[in-house]
Amino acid sequence: MKKTALLLWYKQNGRHELPWRNTNNAYHIYLSEIMLQQTQVKTVLERFYFQFLEKFPSFESLCKAKESDVLKAWEGLGYYTRARNIHKTANMIQKNLPSSVKELLELPGIGPSTANAIACFAFGKEVPILDANVKRILYRYYKIKTAKDKELWLLSHKLFSSYKKHAYAYNQALMDLGSQVCTSKKPLCNNCPLNEGCEGKNEASIYPEKKPKKQKELRNRQLIIYKYKDKYALFQNENNLLKGLWSFKQYQVLKDELYDTYLGEIKHEYSHISLRAKIYLRCVSKEHFKSWFNKDEISELALSKIDHKALALEKKYNEG
Repeated sequence: MKKTALLLWYKQNGRHELPWRNTNNAYHIYLSEIMLQQTQVKTVLERFYFQFLEKFPSFESLCKAKESDVLKAWEGLGYYTRARNIHKTANMIQKNLPSSVKELLELPGIGPSTANAIACFAFGKEVPILDANVKRILYRYYKIKTAKDKELWLLSHKLFSSYKKHAYAYNQALMDLGSQVCTSKKPLCNNCPLNEGCEGKNEASIYPEKKPKKQKELRNRQLIIYKYKDKYALFQNENNLLKGLWSFKQYQVLKDELYDTYLGEIKHEYSHISLRAKIYLRCVSKEHFKSWFNKDEISELALSKIDHKALALEKKYNEG
């Protein structure tokens, strides 16, 4: 790789305006890295990063918060394990994030690439990263169709060796290059500062080898909104997918009941599940479930997207 070409490209084209690149606050950088694990920069920037920091400006504030409040602040971002891990981390460290990769790896939800990214960007450690963008660059630059992470880490360290004194700029440059130029579809090879040495540039779209998509599990469900006067029955999830969030009652598909009002059907996609739910309203004569909330109280709880959609259908029915 041409050292000067890559760093010059980053200087001219890098996303220097990103707020987590304009601070040395370790908490801010940590939060951005966790949010960006499964979510695009635009979504994080426009809807979640600043809002979360306003509510929880430090690890200390997170440590004092209830998990339910953290989940509420995370509502809509998805992959809620990240929110629970952030809360666990705050309680483990109390105030200051450790600076070494070894100690960072001991925290929940932090793998090798995230640990290296935090160590580099927050504490100036001279270590490489290996996120999805960097992997794609390595596959194409060395014309590799498939490789295990162990092999890719070796290549990552090899390339990094001549950039150690510019670790921050190098790591940020590769991430930006992967998101703007060496993209998964229609890479702009002619605009790439690494074009000269790239072995796969003439057929970049075939590297890495595309894995067949796993077919999602199709789940059909009946979701029943139990209503008593102005209150709704909600149930706190205990499964890993939406643990800690509140939901209406779901059943495997049953026969339509005569005393249920059909509100409509909702489709929702998770990473590995396609959910199809028929929504019903069932008004009951007494509070025969444990937890009931009015709409003002519900607005303070963390609900999944499908439950928000169900509530919107019920509102539309009442207004219609």
